[in-house]
Amino acid sequence: MPSRRSFLLTAGLAAAALSSRPSLFAGTEAVPPPLSEFGYGDVDLAPGLAQTQFEQTQSVLLGLNDDSLLKPWRIRAGLPAPGPDMGGWYDELALVKTEGGGHGFAPAHCFGQWISALSRGYAVNGDPRTRAKLQTLLDLYSPAISGKFYTNFRFPAYDYDKMVIGLIDAHQFANSPQAFSLLDRTTDAAQPHLPPTALDRDDVQRRWRASVGDNTADDYTWDESYTMPENLYLAWQRGAGERYHQMAPRYLLDRTWFDPLSENKNVLDGHHAYSFCNSLSSAMQAYITDGSQKHLRAASNAFDMILTTQSFATGGWGPNESFSAPGSGKMYASLTGTHSSFETPCGSYSHFKLTRYLLRATANGRYGDSMERVLYNTVLGAKRLEPDGHAFYYSDYNFSGSKFYHPDRWPCCSGTLPQVAADYRILTYFRDPAGIYVNLYLPSTLKWTATDGAQLSLTQSGDYPIGGRIAMTLRSSRPSDFAMRLRIPAWASDSGSAAVIRVNGAPVSAPVTTGFATLRRRWKDGDRIDLELPMPMRLEAIDTEHPETIALMRGPLVLFAITEQTPKMTRQQLLAATPVNGRPAWQAETASGSLTLLPFTSITDERYATYLTVS
Repeated sequence: MPSRRSFLLTAGLAAAALSSRPSLFAGTEAVPPPLSEFGYGDVDLAPGLAQTQFEQTQSVLLGLNDDSLLKPWRIRAGLPAPGPDMGGWYDELALVKTEGGGHGFAPAHCFGQWISALSRGYAVNGDPRTRAKLQTLLDLYSPAISGKFYTNFRFPAYDYDKMVIGLIDAHQFANSPQAFSLLDRTTDAAQPHLPPTALDRDDVQRRWRASVGDNTADDYTWDESYTMPENLYLAWQRGAGERYHQMAPRYLLDRTWFDPLSENKNVLDGHHAYSFCNSLSSAMQAYITDGSQKHLRAASNAFDMILTTQSFATGGWGPNESFSAPGSGKMYASLTGTHSSFETPCGSYSHFKLTRYLLRATANGRYGDSMERVLYNTVLGAKRLEPDGHAFYYSDYNFSGSKFYHPDRWPCCSGTLPQVAADYRILTYFRDPAGIYVNLYLPSTLKWTATDGAQLSLTQSGDYPIGGRIAMTLRSSRPSDFAMRLRIPAWASDSGSAAVIRVNGAPVSAPVTTGFATLRRRWKDGDRIDLELPMPMRLEAIDTEHPETIALMRGPLVLFAITEQTPKMTRQQLLAATPVNGRPAWQAETASGSLTLLPFTSITDERYATYLTVS
C-alpha cells in the first residue's frame, strides 16, 4: 500500500509539473486548488451505515468469479472464454433488449470501475485478499486486450473511460507494477474506435458511426466520450504519460456544452442527467490541470443550475435520467408520472466528485451542504448490492414511492456504488497549509501530520444527523498551532438559532466565512470540541408553481411520509411533527390520523411519499 509520504511526494511532483508547464488554454494559468484531499487510508469510519456499505460492496467484488469477469473481453478477442456468464448488462451476447437495457446491453462495462473500487478499498484497509484479487484480474486482463473488443461496439468510450480510472487507481492505490503498461495497451486498442473529438448524444454521433461503418441504431448514439477528460487528466497527473494530457482536451465538449455554460446559459434541458453532470468533473480537471477559468465557470454555473432548477429536496435530480427546462413543470409532473426519479449510485458518484472539486477550488461550504444532502437522502439509503447482480438504481419520489431493484442484473449503478462507498472517506476532511476542514459529520477518525511535525488524530462521534450534536476529540503527540474549520450548514445559519461551539466545555466565538467556522489555537492532546447545530423543521416546495406540494426537512434530512394514501394535513401539522422515542422516526397528527415520517436510511419495504400536498 502506498505510504503517506510517497503519496505526498507524488502530489508535490505533480504540482511542480503543473506550475511549470505552459497552459493549453489561451489566457489561462495553472492554479492548484487551495484545499488538498486526505488519502483513503487516513480516515477510519466508525461502525455505521457508511462503513457497512463499504464492507458489503467490497465483499461482493471479492466474491465475483474471475473467469466470468474476463469472459466478454476474451470472447471479443477470440480467446477461449471459460466460466459462467455474469448475467444482465455485463455479458457479451446478442442483446435481449428491455426497457432498462437488457441482457448483453453493455459487455464488461463496469470491470474498470470494480478494479477502481478494489484499489481504493485496498488503500483503505490493506487487505491482502484485495490486492491478490486485483493482481489476478490484471494478469488475466492482459492477454485479452484487443482492438476487437471495441470494434462495432455500443459504448467504446464508456468502457475505455472506466478502464482508465481502474488502471490508474490500481497503480496509485495498490502499487500495481503493470498498470501503466496495461493502460497504454488498452489505449492503443481503443483509440482507433474512439471519435476524434467529444460527441454529444445526438445525430452527430450517428453520422460519425456511419462514417466508420459502425452500427447506427439509437443506443449506439449513447456513448459518452464527453466524460473521458477527467480520467485522462488524472492519468497524466499520476505519471502515466504525456499522451493522456494531449488526449484530454480533445474530448472537452466545449461548443454545445461548456462554452454556453461558462456564459451562464442554461443548456441542461434534454441532456442525459448523470453523464452530463459527470462531464462537469472533466471541466474541473481542465481547470485544475491547465488553469482554464472558462471550464471552472462552466462547472460552477452548471452546479448552480442543477441545484436551483433540477433538484428535489433530497438533492437528487434528473427524473427519467434527463434534465429539463426550468419552469417546464416536469419535476412536479414526475411525482405522478414516473418512479425513476434519480439514478442514485451513478448520480451521487458524479455529484460527489463535482462538489468535491468545487469545494477544493473555492473552500466554500455550500458544496459540502449539497454533498451532505445527497449522502443522507439518497445513496446511503440504497438497497444493498447483491452478489447475483441485483442493484439499486433509481430513488423513487413518486407520491406513492418504494425502494426497488433495477430489473436487469449488473446495471451501471453496480459499478459506481462500490466506488461511492470507498469515497466517503475522502469527502469528510480536507486540508490547507493553515489546518484542516471538517466537511462531513460522519463518525470517523482522521490521522495526519501537521506542518510542524506533530502527529495528530481527530475522532468524531455524536447523534448527527438524527440529532444535532457532534463531538470531536483530538489526540496530539505535542501541542500544535493550526486552524480547525467546521462546516456550518446554511440551513443552520438560516434557522434563527446559532450553532454552538464549545472547546473543552467552554463556549467559543468562531467567525463563519463561506460556510466554515474557524477555530485557531494551540491545540493540545485531549482537547475536545463540541458542536451543536440547530435542527429546525422546515418545508421545501417542489417548485415555485406548486407551493402547496412540499417536503418536510429537518436539518439535512428529508422526512419521508410512510403512507399508502395521501393524508390531509396543514403546514402547521407537518411542522409540529415530534420524535418517536427510541427510533429515528417522527410523528405528525393530521386530519387523517397519525402519520409516521422516516429518513431515507430507515425505510425498507414501506410505501412512502417524498412530497405531500398541504392545505
